[in-house]
Amino acid sequence: MSKIVFRGGEIDGETSPPPSKSHTHRALFLASMAQGRSVLGNCLLSADTLATIDACRAMGASVSVDGDTATVDGGNLSAPTVPVDAKNSGTTMRIFTGLCSMFDRPVTITGDDSLKKRPMGPLLEALESCGVTCASNGGLPPVTVQGPNRGGSVSIKGSVSSQFITSLLLTAPMLKGGSIITVEGGMVSAPYLDVTTHMMRLFGADATRDGNVFTVASTGYRPYDYFVPADYSSSAFPLVAGALGGRCTASGMDPSDPQGDKRIMDILAQAGAKVRVEGRSATVERSELNACEIDMGSIPDLFPVVAVLLSTAKGESRLYGAPQLRFKESDRIETTVRMINDLGGDARGTDDGCIIRGVPRLRGGRVVHHGDHRIMMSAAVASIVCDGPVSMDDPECAAVSYPGFPAAMAKIGLKSEAE
Repeated sequence: MSKIVFRGGEIDGETSPPPSKSHTHRALFLASMAQGRSVLGNCLLSADTLATIDACRAMGASVSVDGDTATVDGGNLSAPTVPVDAKNSGTTMRIFTGLCSMFDRPVTITGDDSLKKRPMGPLLEALESCGVTCASNGGLPPVTVQGPNRGGSVSIKGSVSSQFITSLLLTAPMLKGGSIITVEGGMVSAPYLDVTTHMMRLFGADATRDGNVFTVASTGYRPYDYFVPADYSSSAFPLVAGALGGRCTASGMDPSDPQGDKRIMDILAQAGAKVRVEGRSATVERSELNACEIDMGSIPDLFPVVAVLLSTAKGESRLYGAPQLRFKESDRIETTVRMINDLGGDARGTDDGCIIRGVPRLRGGRVVHHGDHRIMMSAAVASIVCDGPVSMDDPECAAVSYPGFPAAMAKIGLKSEAE
C-alpha cells in the first residue's frame, strides 16, 4: 500500500475543482432511462461513477466514454442477469436498487466490505410498500429486489440518507401512474433532492415538491445533452487551504446550481476568512478565524474539512444536525474527531456532530482515514496548520471524488511526497 506525507506550505494559486460526483451519477442514470442518445460532458470519472456506468450497462444501456464525455444510448432496459457490484459507491447502490424495482425478475446488488455496512432499510421498506419483494442482510447489502413496482403513494423516512428519496424519485417517472412520495421526520441533505428534481426536469420528467411531499408523473424520460458542473464539496479543500495558508481561487463553479455545498462560501466568511465571489470564480484569503456554530444537516460532505477549518479558530465551535454522518464511508463523526485529535487538536464527538476547541497550531502526526476520501483530503489540508508533517496510507482513495488530488493541491502550494 502506498503512503504519502503532507508538509503544508504557503498557499497561493488558482485551481479548477473536479466535476460534481453527485451530478455525474444522476446524469448517467437519467440518460440510461431516456429513450435515445444523451451526451454528458465534463463527467467525473472516478471509482464511484465508474461503478454507476457498470450498473447502467448491466441493465442494457450503452455507455461509451471519450475523455470526460459519456455518450449514453438509453431505453429498452432489462433486469441484469448477474449480481451487480456497486464497489464502494453508496449512491450507486441506493439509486440502482430503486431502478431495479421496475423489473419483474430478481436483481441482486452488492458492494465491498465498507458498503455492506451502510443501511438500506428505509429504502427497502418503502419499496415493499409499493409491492416490491426485497431481501437483504438485516437491512444491509447485499440486497435483492424483484418488482414490478406499482408506484402510487409511498412514505419514507428522511432521517438517514437523502439517497433513499433520490432513488424513489428517479424511478417514479418510469412507473405506471407515477408516485406521491411523502418524507417522514427530518429531511437530511435536502439540497441533494433539489439537485435530483432539477435534473429530472431537464430530462423531461414532471416532478414537483411541496414541503415534504414530492409528486412525480408517469412521463418517462427524454434524452438531454448535459454538462456536469464543478463540485462545490471538492472546491472546499483548496478554498479552506487558502483560508488557512494564504490565498486560493477556485474557478468553474456555477452559483445558480442548487448544490447545497456552495454554503462553504458562507461558512468561510462566517469563520472570518476573506471571501470574494466574481462570476464563476471564488477567492479566499487567510485572516484570523473565529469559532462558529454551524448546522451541517444539509451539507454532511463538508463536515470533515469544516472541522479542519475550525481546528485553529479562536474559541469553541459546534457542528451539529448531521447524525447521518455515522453511516458514510466511515463513521465520519468518529473519524473526523480522531483525525483532529491525532494531529494535536481538541475535538469531541456528539450524537449529531462535534465540539471543537480551537488551538493555536496543530502538531502533525499520522492519520488513519479508513479509506474515506473526505477524511484523507481534510487531513492533507490540516497539514497547513501543523508544526510537523501529516502522514497517511492509501492516498489513492481521494480518486473517489477528486482524481489527482495531491497534484492539484501541489499547484497551489501544498507540499507532499511519497513516504
